Amino acid sequence: MQRTVAAPEDLGTDVIGIPTGTDVELDLRLEAVMEGVLVTGSVRGRAIGECVRCLGEVVEDVDVPLTELYVYPERAAVAVEDGDEEEDVRELGDDDLVDLEPALRDTVVPALPFQPLCRPDCPGLCSECGARLADDPDHSHETLDPRWSALSGLLGSNDETKES
Repeated sequence: MQRTVAAPEDLGTDVIGIPTGTDVELDLRLEAVMEGVLVTGSVRGRAIGECVRCLGEVVEDVDVPLTELYVYPERAAVAVEDGDEEEDVRELGDDDLVDLEPALRDTVVPALPFQPLCRPDCPGLCSECGARLADDPDHSHETLDPRWSALSGLLGSNDETKES
């Protein structure tokens, strides 16, 4: 089964994610098994975020495999009794419907980069003024070590006495 669906809310992290309502392509196979329905396939979409170094836009194509077992309600109760965590067991809904949104979230979000970069060698921002270092690679500031600041005052008064 192939479907293009709108991305649900919060399909990502604070720095990168698939925007709500954009297209997410699902290429899925649904198989009847003893326990319920096994869903396998892939999820594709386009994630948009910010570079963690320079705050520039990051666009990354996402293509991740999806494998999820949706169990019949009576089997879900047995699985929980046998020690499985209740949130780990996905149950078929009313009329044997499959809710893919939690599985999408569990599959896509961990596949997104933890610290997205606009390019691997992004130099980031200047720590003094915030200028993008990629725009000006020779950017620098002349800084005086604060331990020498008292001497810089003497240097200025000495220059004035020489001129007189």
